[in-house]
Amino acid sequence: MNLKDVKCAGSALKKHRRIGRGPGSGWGCTAGRGNNGQGARSGGGVRLGFEGGQMPLARRLPKRGFTNALFRVTHAIVNVEDLVKAFPQGGEVTLAAVKQVNLVKKKASSLKILGKGDVHVPFKIIADKVSETARAKIEAAGGTVELSS
Repeated sequence: MNLKDVKCAGSALKKHRRIGRGPGSGWGCTAGRGNNGQGARSGGGVRLGFEGGQMPLARRLPKRGFTNALFRVTHAIVNVEDLVKAFPQGGEVTLAAVKQVNLVKKKASSLKILGKGDVHVPFKIIADKVSETARAKIEAAGGTVELSS
């Protein structure tokens, strides 16, 4: 095996297709846009879901059911093993503190603690929900759990 025989494992070094660069490239002339029409023009094309004037599928299908997506409460879920990694000395754990160490997303509105992992430092947990196993592990390590709701 020589150095020239070593190949890239994936397509990381694959050259991109340069369209509209003359007839010798194979993608000259109309550059893959066809001959004429809306799709050939700059800025042309149709909006998402447009079906050429036919009634779109989203309007043909019946609308059923109910969604409460705008008012849904999403819990930021954190396991106790993640808390031990983020707060090695223990201390007070709130939603703001967990957001500050980037364990959860910034837009999370409530905090739920689950019991995966082991706890060996005392925590003062202030959360909206705490599982029974998490509560047992935290209190066994000398910590306390308060529900903030």
